[in-house]
Amino acid sequence: MELIVKRLASGLDETIGMLYEVNMETGAHKALAFTMEDEYRTTKVFGETRIPYGRYKLGLRKVGGHHDRYKRKFAAIHKGMLHVLNVPNFQYILIHIGNTDDDTAGCLLVGNGATLRPATIQQSTDSYKRIYPPIAAAIERGEEVWITYWDSDNSRPVDEEN
Repeated sequence: MELIVKRLASGLDETIGMLYEVNMETGAHKALAFTMEDEYRTTKVFGETRIPYGRYKLGLRKVGGHHDRYKRKFAAIHKGMLHVLNVPNFQYILIHIGNTDDDTAGCLLVGNGATLRPATIQQSTDSYKRIYPPIAAAIERGEEVWITYWDSDNSRPVDEEN
């Protein structure tokens, strides 16, 4: 399974994007959810910086506070947290629910809608419950699941150098 996060717009505190699933036979992209993550920074600040663009493998993290809470909150579907693996200089990058940049410390939030001013994600829980089962099932079946974070020209603030 191949997923892509297309980063569309970056503000002072957050980045809004879209999560897509790629059909490996046709190359077509199917929109899954809006996304929010922290902002772009040339120098990492703990809990306030999005991960670098690139391609990363996903796994299931079955320990930690998020896992314990989601095991209770989503008992019928939860198999472990969707975990973005081997991100240089980052750890415990998860895909989870949330509505504002205060709800993420480098992780990817998903939702059924988004606004730019103020930057928010809407219907995050509904989106998560829809996208989580097929992704987690693929990982549990032993399939490789990859996520590519892709930067558009608008996903870095204008005053930042590339």
